[in-house]
Amino acid sequence: MQLTHFGHSCILVEHLGAKLLFDPGNFSHGFEGITGLDAILVTHQHPDHADTTRLPALLEANPGAQLFSDPQSANLLDGDWTAVRPGDSFSVSSLTVRGTGGRHAVIHPDMPVIDNTAFLVGDDENPSRLLHPGDSLYIPHERVDVLALPSTAPWLKIWEAIDYLRAVNPRVAVPIHQGIVNDNGRGIFYGRYSEMAPEGTEFRVLPHEDGVEV
Repeated sequence: MQLTHFGHSCILVEHLGAKLLFDPGNFSHGFEGITGLDAILVTHQHPDHADTTRLPALLEANPGAQLFSDPQSANLLDGDWTAVRPGDSFSVSSLTVRGTGGRHAVIHPDMPVIDNTAFLVGDDENPSRLLHPGDSLYIPHERVDVLALPSTAPWLKIWEAIDYLRAVNPRVAVPIHQGIVNDNGRGIFYGRYSEMAPEGTEFRVLPHEDGVEV
C-alpha cells in the first residue's frame, strides 16, 4: 500500500489499483491536482477536513470518484455524497471500506458533538489494512495494519494519543492532524509517540507529497 500525505489529515491511499483520498481540508496542500481518484472520503464537516472552497474543483477533476462522508457532511457538502454510518460497508474497486466510530471527540462539554465516521479500508487478506479515524480515538478491536494517528488537536492530550496508539497496536502508525502546530511542537509530540509506541509498532512520519510504501 502506498500513502501520500498532503498535510494535516489528508492522505492518498493507493492499493491494489484503487486510489482513495481522505479529508482534503483547508490545512492541507498539494491534493488539488490529483486525478484518477476512485473515491473521496470525508470523516466530518470541519473545514480542516473538508475544504468547501477547493472541493468543487477536485470533484470536477475526478468525475468518476465515489463520494463518501459522515451523515451530516453528506447533507452539507455540494455533490452526490453517500452518508456512511457505523456498520455500513461498501466497495471501492477491489477494496472494501467500512464505516465505524460515529462521533467526533469532545472538544468542550458546552459544544455540540458532531458526526465523525472513521473508515476502515481492507482487502481480501486483511479487512483492516488501514484505519483513518478522523477526529476521534475510535478503537476497532481488530488487528489494524496501518493507523493514521491523530497527533495534535484542541480535543487531544498527548497521553490520550499514546494510550490510543497502544490500544490499536498497529504494525505502522503515521501521524496526521498536525497542521495546528509548528515544527518544534511536532518534534515534541512525534518524539513521545516514537518512544512510547507499543513493541512491534513502527511510528513513521510521512514526507509531504511523496508517496511511501507501508
